[in-house]
Amino acid sequence: MKTVLSAFALLLASSALSFAAEPAKIAEGAGGKMYTDANGMTLYTYDKDSAGKSACNGDCAVNWPPLMAAADAKDEGDWTVVTRDDGSKMWAYEGKPLYTFVQDKKAGDVTGEGKGGVWHIAKAD
Repeated sequence: MKTVLSAFALLLASSALSFAAEPAKIAEGAGGKMYTDANGMTLYTYDKDSAGKSACNGDCAVNWPPLMAAADAKDEGDWTVVTRDDGSKMWAYEGKPLYTFVQDKKAGDVTGEGKGGVWHIAKAD
């Protein structure tokens, strides 16, 4: 009986781990529903990125910090892991890498919307 209970506990623990939380949250903002990081900071997409590839490196990544993923993170449905030029990992939604913006100072700020005509709030359906 003890072996059966141990196996059942192991099964429950492993199934709980398989339902990891999404790497971003949904918030309601001035522009409607949008994705935010764990701290409520608005996430953005960059028009110069290609599907599954970030074009924002160097100074760009200083101003537009990527939504980083753990080195062992795995794709989860529409959420995918992108390997950056430096080998680090970041999250993408529907193939679009996601970033925050350094000029957003508090949760809900959207000062990056439309910057340079190439940065856009990551909208949630």
